[in-house]
Amino acid sequence: MRLVRLRSGELEAAFAPEAGMVGCSLTHRGDELLGQRKGLEEYARSGSTFGIPFLHPWANRLGGFGYAVGGQEVALDRDSPLLRVEEHGLPIHGLRPSGLAWEVVERAGGLRATAEFDGERLEAFPFPHRLALEVTLAGDGLTLETTLTPTSATPVPISFGYHPYLVVPGAPRAEWEVDLPVERHLLLDDNLVPTGAAETPAFRHGVLGDRSLDDGYELPERPRPFTVTAAGRTLGVEFLEGYTHAQAFAPEGHELICFEPMTAPSNALISHDGLRLAPPGEPFTAAFRIFVDG
Repeated sequence: MRLVRLRSGELEAAFAPEAGMVGCSLTHRGDELLGQRKGLEEYARSGSTFGIPFLHPWANRLGGFGYAVGGQEVALDRDSPLLRVEEHGLPIHGLRPSGLAWEVVERAGGLRATAEFDGERLEAFPFPHRLALEVTLAGDGLTLETTLTPTSATPVPISFGYHPYLVVPGAPRAEWEVDLPVERHLLLDDNLVPTGAAETPAFRHGVLGDRSLDDGYELPERPRPFTVTAAGRTLGVEFLEGYTHAQAFAPEGHELICFEPMTAPSNALISHDGLRLAPPGEPFTAAFRIFVDG
């Protein structure tokens, strides 16, 4: 499978256009910073996430197999090969990356990739649009800027996100220091779907230890980066533009932590909470940056 490789100073990154433009590697001084889990081939085959996957057209879970937005009523086919269904029996992480044809142009310090959202994907998300991804590797960070442009007379609901799996080399997760500078933690039901209510987070700063995280947050108006620090190195996710929510995911027993930028809370296609629409012909852009210090 073809990889596009980028290099800047002590950082190297790789992306796989034929597997949904997933970021499959990010190294600092030769150390891998992305959780590899089941790897690239399994992601391309089944959508089993790793690295930096693009979650589109919805991030994280939906609360059911149907939604209605802008006069369009959609019934999702739970047997569709494009759908990913998780252990709670709900659709998760949008549609599988297979079949979305990305065209890539490499440039100094990065790449630009474009794809048309059309064809059979419109059965699950009947909102034609074009996607453009600008990737820049420079200095101490990797920036991903995603632009969605409606290509028909139909507005497009915005609920995509990313799921960076981060690892801190040289220290066990029990020693990782986490900083989540947020004030509103989304309350979830038994299926881990937001209820619409929020509270002050019980955990925002401290050692990860044996703590398990799978928590959604509303970002403040001027969000500060989520960070994890250990062994003299800090990794962070900076929310630059367009992202209003985030998820922190660190399952107990796994040497990884995820800080997930989201343009809407989980289940927004059904709840409509925090859901925005891109008007016909008007681009919507969201950007985030993964940085390394140390």
